[in-house]
Amino acid sequence: MEKFIVSARKYRPQAFDTVVGQEHITTTLRNAIKTGHLAHAFLFCGPRGVGKTTCARILAKTINCEHPSPDGEACNTCHSCVSFNEGTSMNIHELDAASNNSVDDIRALVEQVRFAPQAGKYKVYIIDEVHMLSSSAFNAFLKTLEEPPSYAIFILATTEKHKILPTILSRCQIFDFKRITLQDTVDHLAGIAKKEDVRAEETGLQLIAQKSEGCMRDALSILDKIVSFTNGEVTYNNTLEHLNILDADYYFRLIDSMLEQDLAGALLLYDDINKKGFEGDSVLNGFAEFLRNLLICKDARVAGLLEVVESFRKRYAETAQKVDTGYIVSALNLLNEAEIGYRSARNKRLHVELALIKLCYLRQALQLTATEGAIDKKKVVEGARSLNFRALKPMTPAKAAKPAAAPAPQPAREAKLVIETPKAPEAPRP
Repeated sequence: MEKFIVSARKYRPQAFDTVVGQEHITTTLRNAIKTGHLAHAFLFCGPRGVGKTTCARILAKTINCEHPSPDGEACNTCHSCVSFNEGTSMNIHELDAASNNSVDDIRALVEQVRFAPQAGKYKVYIIDEVHMLSSSAFNAFLKTLEEPPSYAIFILATTEKHKILPTILSRCQIFDFKRITLQDTVDHLAGIAKKEDVRAEETGLQLIAQKSEGCMRDALSILDKIVSFTNGEVTYNNTLEHLNILDADYYFRLIDSMLEQDLAGALLLYDDINKKGFEGDSVLNGFAEFLRNLLICKDARVAGLLEVVESFRKRYAETAQKVDTGYIVSALNLLNEAEIGYRSARNKRLHVELALIKLCYLRQALQLTATEGAIDKKKVVEGARSLNFRALKPMTPAKAAKPAAAPAPQPAREAKLVIETPKAPEAPRP
């Protein structure tokens, strides 16, 4: 029996033109190879599973190829390419910085750099998860990274660029990898399913692509599990069951119940969801994402942000026309608060049901608020009193005042000197 190889390894790209979703990276690297303008240090950063290590290996193989093609691809037939494909190349060294992050490990690497390659043009050192190096290891690596020998090329890969020292960043050519789009992921999965003789519905592949969130390695791992689970048949329903994803139809029915203020219908629907084994926080989060999609459908300029199964696009557009933007925004705020308080809630089911009750009557509350606001505004307008202004008389220049009459002269008073003589004391009576 042939040994099983996971799809992520079996279909790992071996050339730049087979890398999915990173054309801005592969085009730049091929042009650098064709013109001979190769930097001595590269830094590949981005999310997990988007092709950083794969591109590093392809670059290492291509720059050592003896007969590269005119478009900057490796020939895969020369001795260097064959030894690389077989894993026996002595010019390409990989180091996992997550487990080799000490100063001694970097010093051993620096010691290896001193020796020129026995065959080929370059010795390439690929350091994966470089952000795991210790601060002292980074400092020990600085001088060699800044001025390596002419035959040495370093390719650093990381998922956490912000943890790398600025002195390291300034010595590297930085390439930012992006998440792979939904359509690119679906197309790649469909091609692999065809090669493996797997019957795959496009809606099922779209669900896998959504779940992977732009990570191709995760998408391939999910595909392998579903193929094993369903014996080679990937459909929409069995993908939902395997990935434990709630069908979007539940959210459409839930929003219909809320718009009709059908509280009983909403609670019964949540009870059905709960019986299927879905936790309350996943329902709150999923419904918030559903409302976000409705909000996007209300404006054609952001239609490209809608990543849903193709069969639901028309239904999203129709439902979005029935819901006011104000209701969606208020509901998103309410769901966000409910999700934050979910962990601390003692009765989690009641917590979710309370959120659903509020959502059922949210539309009525918004209408009442709008009505009260209009009434208050009307009262203010009607109750305002007009101001009466009296015409002011024109100002006339004041007449000059007559000079006041001088006061009549007062007769001068004469000063008199009065001298009092003391009286003799009276004799006491007998």
